[in-house]
Amino acid sequence: MSFESPPSITTSLHNTLLHISQNPYPYIPNPPNCPRRASVALVLRIRPSRNDLPPTAPQIFPYPEPPTDQRLANFFEQSWVKNGDPELLFIKRAAREGDRWTSHVALPGGKRDPGDASDKDVAVRETSEEIGLDLRGERCVYVGNLPERVVSTSWGSVPIMVLCPFLFIWICPAFPPLQLQPAEIASTHWVPLRVLLSPSVRTYEYVNVSDRFAKQGGVVVKTILKPIIGKMRFSAIRLRPSESLYCSSTKEYFSEESQPKKSIFERAYTWFKGGEKAQSDRPLLLWGLTLGMVADFLDQLPPHDSVELWEYPTFTSPDIRIIINMLTRNIKKRNTERLRGSAHDGTGNQTAMDGETTAVAMLESGGPLIGKNKTKEHAVGVMLEGYYDAMKKGVWIGAGIRLMSTLALILWLVRWYRLRSNRGR
Repeated sequence: MSFESPPSITTSLHNTLLHISQNPYPYIPNPPNCPRRASVALVLRIRPSRNDLPPTAPQIFPYPEPPTDQRLANFFEQSWVKNGDPELLFIKRAAREGDRWTSHVALPGGKRDPGDASDKDVAVRETSEEIGLDLRGERCVYVGNLPERVVSTSWGSVPIMVLCPFLFIWICPAFPPLQLQPAEIASTHWVPLRVLLSPSVRTYEYVNVSDRFAKQGGVVVKTILKPIIGKMRFSAIRLRPSESLYCSSTKEYFSEESQPKKSIFERAYTWFKGGEKAQSDRPLLLWGLTLGMVADFLDQLPPHDSVELWEYPTFTSPDIRIIINMLTRNIKKRNTERLRGSAHDGTGNQTAMDGETTAVAMLESGGPLIGKNKTKEHAVGVMLEGYYDAMKKGVWIGAGIRLMSTLALILWLVRWYRLRSNRGR
């Protein structure tokens, strides 16, 4: 009996890119009262092996350029590509006051302007403006798109934009030097796909979301809720780049006088915590919306289990976590059964979530997608359908139990003190 060896990661990547190029995902119109659209670029390259260096002269395609499938075939048949290491480009956004995604690991991209002809043009323009990389021309191949998502806030109830991911691969051995926009980008990082696919880099990100439960209560309610509910835990990947580029120091572009001044209370609180941890010292964590889009792509590569990168968000407080698990057990079981049997084409990972927003992919309900990636008119957040309401209920139940337990303890201590005082008379 003979056993075939599994295909190399570059062979699997070629097959995946070919499938994506031939099976585009549908255009998703904006929901009512939500005019904003944004696009991001997933940029791939092949890092040559030291034992199989590419030719000095780049491969030039005749004009007019051949179809995408032919360009991909010509590229992946080269020896240095077959033996190379595929990598994906990430950015770390600069720290900016009031920015929803400040200092987050992300993909190059941004919001659509009136002058943009298409969503893809937004990804191309923003990539050029943010990191100085031109995705047009013969050195880069536009592969296709990934599932578009409706990004919402307020626990998935208020849509704020449609997010459109597009996939590109750089086919020239030489990669141009990047020019980072200091006001927006802190650094860029090339991360091998084999690292992203490794279970050993999976971890969690912890975010304080007490303000989301007490928007009307002010600082006092937020301060009370923070120790009660703890932090929210999200799935994440710890990035291990093969190559990084850092922007110049922020102080070179933003003087200390232009930075917002902290109050005495904020400075005292920072001192009490032991000082702020510098952004450069924090690990590079891929999570939230960006993890959802990357998992859409990685799930199409063997072993087709990158959807497991995403887990249901929960809280660090053990009692609240137990209550949430009890309330959502049937919901998670139902949603998991609905996804069984879905094809590994990016349709299984239906949701992405961070501390501020939720992104729901659009897909056809009822079975796998075959051939063209078609859809119905409506969106279904399969994995998180019904989970938000149950989770919020669990948080409030847990907070209520803690509050009542605390009050009961205080009353017991008061009664105990009074009884002891009366006996002493």
